Amino acid sequence: MSFQNPVFIPGPTNIPESLRKACDMPAIDHRSPLFGQILHPARKGVREILKSANAEIFIFPATGTGGWETALTNCLSAGDKILAARNGMFSHRWINMCERHGLDVEVVETPWGEGLPAARYEEILSADPQHDIKAVLATHNETATGVKSDIAAVRRALDAAGHPALLFVDGVSSIASMDFRMDEWGVDVAVTGSQKGFMLSAGLAIVGFSPKAVEASQNAALPRTFFDIADMRAGYANSAYPYTPAVGLLNGLNEACTMLLNEGLENVFARHHRIAEGVRAAVRAWGLDLCAADPSLYSDTVSAIRTPEGFNATDIVTHAASKYGVAFGVGLGEVAGKVFRIGHLGSLTDVMALSGIATAEMCMADLGLDITLGSGVAAAQDYYRGNTAVPRQDAA
Repeated sequence: MSFQNPVFIPGPTNIPESLRKACDMPAIDHRSPLFGQILHPARKGVREILKSANAEIFIFPATGTGGWETALTNCLSAGDKILAARNGMFSHRWINMCERHGLDVEVVETPWGEGLPAARYEEILSADPQHDIKAVLATHNETATGVKSDIAAVRRALDAAGHPALLFVDGVSSIASMDFRMDEWGVDVAVTGSQKGFMLSAGLAIVGFSPKAVEASQNAALPRTFFDIADMRAGYANSAYPYTPAVGLLNGLNEACTMLLNEGLENVFARHHRIAEGVRAAVRAWGLDLCAADPSLYSDTVSAIRTPEGFNATDIVTHAASKYGVAFGVGLGEVAGKVFRIGHLGSLTDVMALSGIATAEMCMADLGLDITLGSGVAAAQDYYRGNTAVPRQDAA
């Protein structure tokens, strides 16, 4: 693998030099006022990126999986009933975590490639007049299948049923890359990580709690220590942590939020959509299909591309790494060997995306698939040429 080539996995993503430098800092006293100048702006920046006016932001030295556990252990008690759909590897893993914490999960089995079944959620919630269901899990962007689900529709299902369950949303591969509206969608806990849209190394679990979720945490009885938001709140009040924080990563997060907000969130989302559309144009030119069942479900951060029946899609990934020094994502779970994934999120440009498309073409041709070299690149070029990548400097 070459450090000179960009990665095309759905995370960790490419790290801009300015963020690498922000993380590379001298040691400081994390209980000094200086640390507060890093911590509080980073939390404020995350709140803006979540489009929330009143969420409390908690940042743990962990990954998105730690964020899942933060949501569960702070808001729930053993035996509580949870509603969740299993439509990909990451929804599956969150369900598994619930079960291992002694929670009672009602699982709606959903084909991999489909989005969350909001209508079915409404039926189940409407049939729960005693409000035994305490939380609904929703994976906004299923990284294994390249499927984006409609979180606003899940909120409408809760509201139509008149149900008070908390709404927990996994936004690990969407937040900071795709539009996310915590307040408007009534999200109670939003979970993400540092290594995707925030363009940093893995190491931070970033979690937003609504006032309703904070209130629920006061009576929740699941054990928690490391992920206890009460301890974290007390620490934040003194510009500190209850334990040693990842100071360099937090400094990088502060810089990442500044970078994203300076670009403008709507511009960030438009850039991701434009790059994704170029990749999708290439997939069509190759005569292949996406795992996502419908264009309304297409993710703007990762495309899971189906290969012909009988072909092992993982061979494309291993061949790209060994021959060309380029990283793509393998298929996971039920789609292992059936898809390969192109991540197109974080620090990425049209020009960088074209290099990934060209490499995928070479790999497929090398491995005997009926792919015309240049076909996908040309299709993506046509799209990018017709959709301006960045504002012209002389027009700014």
